[in-house]
Amino acid sequence: MTTPPTPQAPSQRQAPAPQHSPQTAPAGPYTSPIPVRRATLGDAIASEWTKIRSVRSTMWTLGVMIVLLLGIGLLATLAVNTVDSDLGSTPVLSLGFFGVLLGSICVITLGVMTIASEYGTGMIRTTLTACPSRARVLGAKAIVFFLLTFVITTVTTALVAVMQTAFIESAAPSGGDWLRATVGVGLYTATLGLLALAVGALIRHSAGAITIMIGVVLLPLVLAMFMFAESLSDLRLALFQYSIPSQLSALYSTSVADSGPSGWDSLWIMLGVTAVAMICAFVTLDRRDV
Repeated sequence: MTTPPTPQAPSQRQAPAPQHSPQTAPAGPYTSPIPVRRATLGDAIASEWTKIRSVRSTMWTLGVMIVLLLGIGLLATLAVNTVDSDLGSTPVLSLGFFGVLLGSICVITLGVMTIASEYGTGMIRTTLTACPSRARVLGAKAIVFFLLTFVITTVTTALVAVMQTAFIESAAPSGGDWLRATVGVGLYTATLGLLALAVGALIRHSAGAITIMIGVVLLPLVLAMFMFAESLSDLRLALFQYSIPSQLSALYSTSVADSGPSGWDSLWIMLGVTAVAMICAFVTLDRRDV
Protein backbone atom coordinates (compact mmCIF):
# COMPACT_ATOMS: atom_id res chain seq x y z
CA MET A 1 0.00 0.00 0.00
CA THR A 2 1.45 3.26 -1.06
CA THR A 3 1.07 6.51 0.75
CA PRO A 4 -0.18 9.51 -1.27
CA PRO A 5 2.37 12.26 -1.82
CA THR A 6 2.14 15.05 0.61
CA PRO A 7 1.35 18.43 -0.97
CA GLN A 8 4.21 20.88 -0.96
CA ALA A 9 3.94 24.43 0.03
CA PRO A 10 4.21 26.98 -2.76
CA SER A 11 7.55 28.08 -1.42
CA GLN A 12 8.87 24.49 -1.56
CA ARG A 13 7.98 23.88 -5.21
CA GLN A 14 10.86 23.87 -7.63
CA ALA A 15 10.95 26.73 -10.05
CA PRO A 16 11.30 25.71 -13.68
CA ALA A 17 14.83 25.65 -14.89
CA PRO A 18 15.67 28.85 -16.75
CA GLN A 19 16.21 28.40 -20.43
CA HIS A 20 19.56 29.84 -21.30
CA SER A 21 19.63 31.59 -24.66
CA PRO A 22 22.82 31.27 -26.65
CA GLN A 23 25.14 34.16 -26.14
CA THR A 24 25.40 36.52 -29.08
CA ALA A 25 28.19 38.85 -29.94
CA PRO A 26 27.49 42.55 -29.56
CA ALA A 27 25.90 44.05 -32.69
CA GLY A 28 28.33 45.80 -35.00
CA PRO A 29 27.76 48.48 -37.67
CA TYR A 30 25.13 47.46 -40.25
CA THR A 31 26.30 46.96 -43.78
CA SER A 32 23.64 47.20 -46.48
CA PRO A 33 23.75 44.49 -49.15
CA ILE A 34 22.65 47.13 -51.66
CA PRO A 35 25.60 49.03 -53.09
CA VAL A 36 25.58 52.66 -51.96
CA ARG A 37 26.92 55.40 -54.19
CA ARG A 38 26.62 59.14 -54.52
CA ALA A 39 23.68 60.48 -56.52
CA THR A 40 24.61 62.01 -59.85
CA LEU A 41 23.00 64.24 -62.44
CA GLY A 42 22.12 61.12 -64.42
CA ASP A 43 20.03 59.87 -61.50
CA ALA A 44 18.18 63.19 -61.34
CA ILE A 45 17.58 63.10 -65.12
CA ALA A 46 16.19 59.55 -64.85
CA SER A 47 13.87 60.68 -62.05
CA GLU A 48 12.62 63.71 -63.98
CA TRP A 49 12.11 61.63 -67.12
CA THR A 50 9.98 59.19 -65.12
CA LYS A 51 7.90 62.06 -63.75
CA ILE A 52 7.38 63.95 -67.00
CA ARG A 53 6.35 60.87 -69.01
CA SER A 54 4.04 59.49 -66.33
CA VAL A 55 1.75 62.52 -65.90
CA ARG A 56 -1.24 63.18 -68.13
CA SER A 57 -0.44 66.85 -68.68
CA THR A 58 2.57 65.90 -70.80
CA MET A 59 0.51 63.70 -73.09
CA TRP A 60 -2.29 66.25 -73.48
CA THR A 61 -0.15 69.35 -74.04
CA LEU A 62 2.27 67.75 -76.47
CA GLY A 63 -0.57 65.87 -78.17
CA VAL A 64 -2.48 69.10 -78.75
CA MET A 65 0.70 70.76 -80.05
CA ILE A 66 1.24 67.96 -82.59
CA VAL A 67 -2.39 68.20 -83.71
CA LEU A 68 -2.09 71.97 -84.14
CA LEU A 69 1.14 71.76 -86.13
CA LEU A 70 -0.09 69.00 -88.41
CA GLY A 71 -3.67 70.25 -88.66
CA ILE A 72 -2.91 73.87 -89.44
CA GLY A 73 -0.13 72.85 -91.80
CA LEU A 74 -2.52 70.56 -93.68
CA LEU A 75 -5.22 73.24 -93.81
CA ALA A 76 -2.76 75.79 -95.19
CA THR A 77 -1.64 73.30 -97.83
CA LEU A 78 -5.21 72.51 -98.87
CA ALA A 79 -6.12 76.19 -98.98
CA VAL A 80 -3.24 77.03 -101.30
CA ASN A 81 -4.01 74.07 -103.56
CA THR A 82 -7.72 74.84 -103.66
CA VAL A 83 -7.37 78.43 -104.80
CA ASP A 84 -4.37 77.48 -106.97
CA SER A 85 -2.61 80.64 -105.82
CA ASP A 86 0.96 81.53 -106.59
CA LEU A 87 3.10 82.02 -103.50
CA GLY A 88 5.47 84.21 -105.45
CA SER A 89 8.50 85.06 -103.33
CA THR A 90 6.91 83.70 -100.16
CA PRO A 91 8.80 80.57 -99.02
CA VAL A 92 6.60 77.49 -99.06
CA LEU A 93 7.97 76.43 -95.66
CA SER A 94 6.59 79.61 -94.09
CA LEU A 95 3.10 78.07 -94.18
CA GLY A 96 4.06 76.16 -91.04
CA PHE A 97 4.51 79.40 -89.07
CA PHE A 98 0.92 79.67 -87.83
CA GLY A 99 0.81 76.14 -86.47
CA VAL A 100 4.10 76.62 -84.62
CA LEU A 101 2.93 79.93 -83.14
CA LEU A 102 -0.20 78.32 -81.69
CA GLY A 103 1.66 75.18 -80.70
CA SER A 104 4.15 77.25 -78.71
CA ILE A 105 1.35 77.99 -76.23
CA CYS A 106 1.25 74.26 -75.45
CA VAL A 107 5.02 74.19 -74.98
CA ILE A 108 4.81 77.20 -72.65
CA THR A 109 2.10 75.49 -70.61
CA LEU A 110 4.12 72.31 -70.23
CA GLY A 111 7.26 74.24 -69.34
CA VAL A 112 5.52 76.06 -66.51
CA MET A 113 3.79 72.93 -65.20
CA THR A 114 7.04 70.94 -65.20
CA ILE A 115 8.09 72.76 -62.04
CA ALA A 116 5.21 74.97 -60.84
CA SER A 117 2.80 72.02 -60.48
CA GLU A 118 5.15 70.46 -57.90
CA TYR A 119 4.82 73.57 -55.77
CA GLY A 120 1.03 73.35 -56.02
CA THR A 121 0.88 69.71 -54.93
CA GLY A 122 3.76 69.84 -52.44
CA MET A 123 5.73 67.28 -54.45
CA ILE A 124 8.67 69.68 -54.55
CA ARG A 125 9.42 68.80 -50.88
CA THR A 126 9.77 65.13 -51.76
CA THR A 127 11.88 65.97 -54.79
CA LEU A 128 14.30 68.14 -52.81
CA THR A 129 14.44 65.59 -49.98
CA ALA A 130 15.48 62.87 -52.42
CA CYS A 131 17.90 65.24 -54.18
CA PRO A 132 19.02 68.07 -51.86
CA SER A 133 21.05 69.72 -54.62
CA ARG A 134 18.57 72.25 -55.97
CA ALA A 135 20.79 73.19 -58.88
CA ARG A 136 20.86 69.53 -59.92
CA VAL A 137 17.05 69.30 -59.74
CA LEU A 138 16.50 72.39 -61.87
CA GLY A 139 19.21 71.32 -64.30
CA ALA A 140 17.68 67.86 -64.70
CA LYS A 141 14.23 69.32 -65.31
CA ALA A 142 15.63 71.72 -67.91
CA ILE A 143 17.56 68.99 -69.76
CA VAL A 144 14.65 66.54 -69.88
CA PHE A 145 12.11 69.17 -70.92
CA PHE A 146 14.35 70.75 -73.54
CA LEU A 147 15.26 67.46 -75.24
CA LEU A 148 11.66 66.21 -75.23
CA THR A 149 10.15 69.33 -76.75
CA PHE A 150 13.01 69.82 -79.20
CA VAL A 151 12.73 66.31 -80.63
CA ILE A 152 8.93 66.38 -80.94
CA THR A 153 8.83 69.88 -82.43
CA THR A 154 11.60 69.19 -84.91
CA VAL A 155 10.09 65.92 -86.11
CA THR A 156 6.61 67.42 -86.46
CA THR A 157 7.77 70.53 -88.31
CA ALA A 158 9.81 68.33 -90.64
CA LEU A 159 6.70 66.28 -91.46
CA VAL A 160 4.74 69.47 -92.13
CA ALA A 161 7.53 70.83 -94.35
CA VAL A 162 7.69 67.60 -96.38
CA MET A 163 3.92 67.64 -96.84
CA GLN A 164 3.87 71.25 -98.00
CA THR A 165 6.75 70.94 -100.44
CA ALA A 166 5.23 67.76 -101.89
CA PHE A 167 1.78 69.20 -102.59
CA ILE A 168 2.54 72.85 -103.40
CA GLU A 169 4.35 73.82 -106.57
CA SER A 170 6.84 76.48 -105.63
CA ALA A 171 10.52 77.21 -105.66
CA ALA A 172 12.49 74.45 -103.94
CA PRO A 173 13.74 75.53 -100.49
CA SER A 174 17.47 75.62 -99.95
CA GLY A 175 19.29 73.55 -97.38
CA GLY A 176 19.53 76.54 -95.06
CA ASP A 177 15.79 77.13 -95.32
CA TRP A 178 15.13 73.50 -94.39
CA LEU A 179 17.53 73.68 -91.44
CA ARG A 180 15.99 76.84 -90.00
CA ALA A 181 12.38 75.70 -90.57
CA THR A 182 12.95 72.39 -88.76
CA VAL A 183 15.95 72.32 -86.42
CA GLY A 184 15.94 76.09 -85.91
CA VAL A 185 12.24 76.21 -85.11
CA GLY A 186 12.64 73.21 -82.81
CA LEU A 187 15.50 74.89 -80.93
CA TYR A 188 13.62 78.19 -80.68
CA THR A 189 10.40 76.58 -79.42
CA ALA A 190 12.22 74.40 -76.87
CA THR A 191 14.18 77.43 -75.63
CA LEU A 192 10.93 79.37 -75.30
CA GLY A 193 9.63 76.49 -73.19
CA LEU A 194 12.77 76.71 -71.02
CA LEU A 195 12.00 80.39 -70.47
CA ALA A 196 8.54 79.35 -69.31
CA LEU A 197 10.11 76.78 -66.95
CA ALA A 198 12.34 79.49 -65.46
CA VAL A 199 9.34 81.79 -64.98
CA GLY A 200 7.46 78.90 -63.33
CA ALA A 201 10.37 78.44 -60.89
CA LEU A 202 10.33 82.17 -60.11
CA ILE A 203 6.54 82.56 -59.74
CA ARG A 204 5.76 79.11 -58.24
CA HIS A 205 2.18 79.34 -59.47
CA SER A 206 1.00 77.59 -62.63
CA ALA A 207 -1.79 79.95 -63.67
CA GLY A 208 0.20 83.08 -62.93
CA ALA A 209 3.30 81.92 -64.79
CA ILE A 210 1.31 80.76 -67.83
CA THR A 211 -0.48 84.12 -67.96
CA ILE A 212 2.83 85.97 -67.82
CA MET A 213 4.29 83.87 -70.62
CA ILE A 214 1.27 84.31 -72.89
CA GLY A 215 1.61 88.04 -72.31
CA VAL A 216 5.30 87.86 -73.22
CA VAL A 217 4.42 86.09 -76.48
CA LEU A 218 1.45 88.16 -77.62
CA LEU A 219 1.36 91.47 -75.76
CA PRO A 220 4.28 93.31 -77.49
CA LEU A 221 2.82 92.71 -80.95
CA VAL A 222 -0.69 93.68 -79.83
CA LEU A 223 0.55 96.86 -78.18
CA ALA A 224 2.53 97.83 -81.26
CA MET A 225 -0.57 97.51 -83.45
CA PHE A 226 -2.33 100.21 -81.42
CA MET A 227 0.51 102.72 -81.07
CA PHE A 228 -0.59 105.35 -83.57
CA ALA A 229 1.20 108.37 -82.06
CA GLU A 230 4.20 109.60 -84.01
CA SER A 231 6.19 110.02 -80.80
CA LEU A 232 5.90 106.27 -80.19
CA SER A 233 7.10 105.25 -83.64
CA ASP A 234 10.51 104.04 -82.43
CA LEU A 235 8.95 101.99 -79.63
CA ARG A 236 6.36 100.59 -82.01
CA LEU A 237 9.05 99.51 -84.47
CA ALA A 238 11.09 97.86 -81.71
CA LEU A 239 8.06 95.93 -80.47
CA PHE A 240 7.32 94.74 -83.99
CA GLN A 241 10.91 93.70 -84.64
CA TYR A 242 11.61 91.86 -81.39
CA SER A 243 8.24 90.35 -80.59
CA ILE A 244 8.25 86.56 -80.43
CA PRO A 245 6.02 86.12 -83.52
CA SER A 246 8.42 88.31 -85.51
CA GLN A 247 11.45 86.40 -84.25
CA LEU A 248 9.79 83.10 -85.11
CA SER A 249 8.87 84.29 -88.60
CA ALA A 250 12.52 85.23 -89.17
CA LEU A 251 13.41 81.55 -89.02
CA TYR A 252 11.07 81.04 -91.98
CA SER A 253 12.84 83.81 -93.94
CA THR A 254 9.87 86.11 -93.42
CA SER A 255 9.31 88.87 -90.90
CA VAL A 256 6.38 90.72 -89.40
CA ALA A 257 8.45 93.92 -89.49
CA ASP A 258 10.46 95.29 -92.39
CA SER A 259 13.67 95.04 -90.39
CA GLY A 260 14.95 93.39 -87.27
CA PRO A 261 16.30 89.89 -86.54
CA SER A 262 16.90 87.68 -89.55
CA GLY A 263 18.02 84.12 -89.98
CA TRP A 264 19.45 82.66 -86.77
CA ASP A 265 19.51 86.01 -84.93
CA SER A 266 16.18 85.37 -83.23
CA LEU A 267 17.49 82.09 -81.76
CA TRP A 268 20.52 83.83 -80.23
CA ILE A 269 18.26 86.49 -78.72
CA MET A 270 15.99 83.87 -77.17
CA LEU A 271 18.98 81.91 -75.85
CA GLY A 272 20.33 85.04 -74.15
CA VAL A 273 17.03 85.94 -72.52
CA THR A 274 16.46 82.36 -71.37
CA ALA A 275 19.98 82.09 -69.93
CA VAL A 276 19.38 85.17 -67.77
CA ALA A 277 16.01 83.82 -66.61
CA MET A 278 17.51 80.40 -65.76
CA ILE A 279 20.28 82.02 -63.71
CA CYS A 280 17.65 83.97 -61.75
CA ALA A 281 15.69 80.74 -61.25
CA PHE A 282 18.80 78.95 -59.95
CA VAL A 283 19.52 81.75 -57.46
CA THR A 284 15.96 82.04 -56.14
CA LEU A 285 15.46 78.26 -55.89
CA ASP A 286 18.64 77.96 -53.85
CA ARG A 287 17.80 80.80 -51.44
CA ARG A 288 14.06 80.44 -50.87
CA ASP A 289 12.30 77.90 -48.70
CA VAL A 290 9.88 75.41 -50.23
